[in-house]
Amino acid sequence: MALKLDNNLLEQIGLGTLPAEEKKKMLAHIYETLEMRVGVRLAEQMTDQQLDEFEAFINKNDEAGALRWLETTFPSYKEVVADEFEKLKNEIRQVAPQIVAESQAAAQAPQPDQQPPQAPPAA
Repeated sequence: MALKLDNNLLEQIGLGTLPAEEKKKMLAHIYETLEMRVGVRLAEQMTDQQLDEFEAFINKNDEAGALRWLETTFPSYKEVVADEFEKLKNEIRQVAPQIVAESQAAAQAPQPDQQPPQAPPAA
């Protein structure tokens, strides 16, 4: 099962109306959060030696090697990913209306480069 972090995902979880720039930021945030949560769950199951082996791939920025290592050492890691992804989607769904409302409020607020109208000077 491939996870798709795209506009369809944002539509599913109630964030389809966000502006494009905020969508990009939200997708990046979802990816980073998912990566961290999966890492924590897997690390809890690893021995110190396994943790050292896995960290060696991460420290070399060898994502392909880390993925191969995970597939070999933790064949169920995809289930952990899917489980954490579902939890994260449900959490976001619950706060989606608030995120959208804050986005709309920010869009209507005066931008820093726009000066609010000046009151005429008092006579």
